[in-house]
Amino acid sequence: MGCSVSVLGMRKKKPNIPEVSVFVPLMRIPAKSNIQRSLKGLVPNDLLDKLSSLRNQILLLTEDTDGSATTQIWPVLEEYLPVLIGLTEKDHGLEELVEFKWKTVTRHQEASLSNSWFELLSVIHMMTVLTLSEANSLLIPEEHLGSEIRTVSTDSKRDAVDLLLKASGYIEFCIHEILVRIPPETKRSLPKDLQEGILEALSIQALGQGTEIQLGLAMESQKASLSVKRRLACEQLSYFSQAYGCLSQCDLSHGYGKKHLWFIKWKFLEAKAAAYYYHGLIMDKGTDPSSSISAVCCFAAAEELLTESKKACLSFCLANPVSRIPPFWGSMKYLNQKIPEVALKKSQMYGYLLEQEKGLQVLPDLPEFQLSLRPNDYRLPEMDPAWDRESWEIESQTLKEHLKDQEDMY
Repeated sequence: MGCSVSVLGMRKKKPNIPEVSVFVPLMRIPAKSNIQRSLKGLVPNDLLDKLSSLRNQILLLTEDTDGSATTQIWPVLEEYLPVLIGLTEKDHGLEELVEFKWKTVTRHQEASLSNSWFELLSVIHMMTVLTLSEANSLLIPEEHLGSEIRTVSTDSKRDAVDLLLKASGYIEFCIHEILVRIPPETKRSLPKDLQEGILEALSIQALGQGTEIQLGLAMESQKASLSVKRRLACEQLSYFSQAYGCLSQCDLSHGYGKKHLWFIKWKFLEAKAAAYYYHGLIMDKGTDPSSSISAVCCFAAAEELLTESKKACLSFCLANPVSRIPPFWGSMKYLNQKIPEVALKKSQMYGYLLEQEKGLQVLPDLPEFQLSLRPNDYRLPEMDPAWDRESWEIESQTLKEHLKDQEDMY
């Protein structure tokens, strides 16, 4: 009796194992930074208060919700950016006066740099993570979470593509407009997940996932030809091949590094399986024996790649942090069934040719296409008018206040 009473109400809560459709990097959130102390006497108090207050709002919202309160965070981020931009202006001479601190939501990693471009990079990276997270949510309807069936509406898929292009645009801006302005010695101190190669892989990967969704939509359309489907599969393969090349050269010892690499490998193998399947269908339309043999080789390769992709998916799901094995959906829901069926049927149909023409059993090269998807252009908002120095009225600091500030620093 005593034992049964002692465990009453003590059942462990089941861990929440997420499902992943779009890879979302580990979110970085602001940590407390003393902006007012660093800039006091250099900018007007009202501007200083606005800068500090908005950053604290982002800090509180993200700390309380681990970044999940997207609708509440976005307006504050959009209000903070125009104010923050003033700190990056060379004419103001304030670029390296504030020590900005950021940490991961897991609290295991913290970065601290006295550089306003680092702050801007961190803010836009947060916008990227929020956008990718929203795309992921659109592709995992709550009513199907954890089930073996996933039905995603066409509108949700199209909205997810738009979000992926937007996220890619944010990252491209970070690479080409922010990282280039950070001094080399400071850049070496950046967190590993903000290094250029990792950001570039994330940008290209977002385009690859957008193409993956487009391939799924093409499969659902009666108007899409085999050539269109093959082109999309080959484009998807090119994106994930590029992303894998970028990421494999990076230090992946940070938060989600190894999991990220497994995700790209998984998607790369799926894309290659799809590309060979559709290439095989087109080759099979040829009338000579070599076309039929090449088609069988394509189908056999597609089936082998499909098997390897399932292993990569499992490795991704088991990599820290653990995620749920997703059900087949979109293009892979169809291909997971069709590739083994067609591979078996065609090998039986052309078995006699394979025996007669063993010298022709060579896997053909996949065609290359110009990539269609491009990142959305991103532009920073206009700088807050409060940075107009002609209207500044800065209160002078008394000796007593100055000495008190100095004491507070130690």
